[in-house]
Amino acid sequence: MIVRHRGYNWGVALELKTLKTQFLEYLEIEKGRSVKTVENYDRYLARFISFSKVTKPSDITESNVREFRLHLNRQPGAIRTLKLKTQNYYMIALRAFLKYLRKINVESLQPERIELAKVGARDLDLITVEELNRLMKGPAGDSLTALRDRAMLELLFSTGLRVSELCSLDSDIDLSRDGFSIRGKGDKVRVVFLSPPAKKAIGEYLKKRGDMGEALFVSYGRAGKESQRLTSRSVERIVKAYAIKAGITRKVTPHVIRHSFATDLLENGADLRSVQALLGHANIATTQVYTHVTDKHLQEVHKAFHGRRRSR
Repeated sequence: MIVRHRGYNWGVALELKTLKTQFLEYLEIEKGRSVKTVENYDRYLARFISFSKVTKPSDITESNVREFRLHLNRQPGAIRTLKLKTQNYYMIALRAFLKYLRKINVESLQPERIELAKVGARDLDLITVEELNRLMKGPAGDSLTALRDRAMLELLFSTGLRVSELCSLDSDIDLSRDGFSIRGKGDKVRVVFLSPPAKKAIGEYLKKRGDMGEALFVSYGRAGKESQRLTSRSVERIVKAYAIKAGITRKVTPHVIRHSFATDLLENGADLRSVQALLGHANIATTQVYTHVTDKHLQEVHKAFHGRRRSR
């Protein structure tokens, strides 16, 4: 098998692991995928290669892909099987790899032969307006930690940022402006906006901090220990703690606050395309998941017309 790609010419058959490495580099450099995405694809493909024991592209067949899917679905020894959505992540990675092989003229299974499992519409994890208000009031006092957490919660609800985007922010945020640009999923840039409560909370936090650290949100541990940029996991733990403090029994994460941001906009009359842009969704179908919980018109139709012929 001869591989030709970008001027290179290998006269020998390349091992699958070598091609996988080249594919991952292609994703990062030429497709501009995030490091996290590349790491996930690496893990998904490595698991398939390990399970199927394939060593060259021609070894990939519908049969061993099907066996791998059964393996994922059954997960021998596991307490519960992988969700279909998670199983699809493996198939998406494998299909992308096969498309890459075809692009560089390497014979293997046609990517179109891999179909994704049908997944039902996902349920939204939502909290009520009252619960949201209790959550936002959680950080009490004027300690540095409380001011940081208040700024963090207000910023999440004001902008609808993903937790990874929140953690990437630097402390040089310009509070004289009403918004700023953020580089999000797929390396796409969008503009998000600051509400007056968010601007106030961030301003109070930065004034109390009084340091020149690069990161906007940092950890505050033992005295004398250098502050580190908060990780996504740390922010999730902080939000969870305030949810428990607020007496919210359901699971609350930064992404739940992002859901609240979107539903708040739609319930107050924002159009779907604008919400899509503010959330940074590449596909409007992703944003449409919110419409079934915010369409007050349907509720009004139901109240006005349903059951009118029934005897009282």
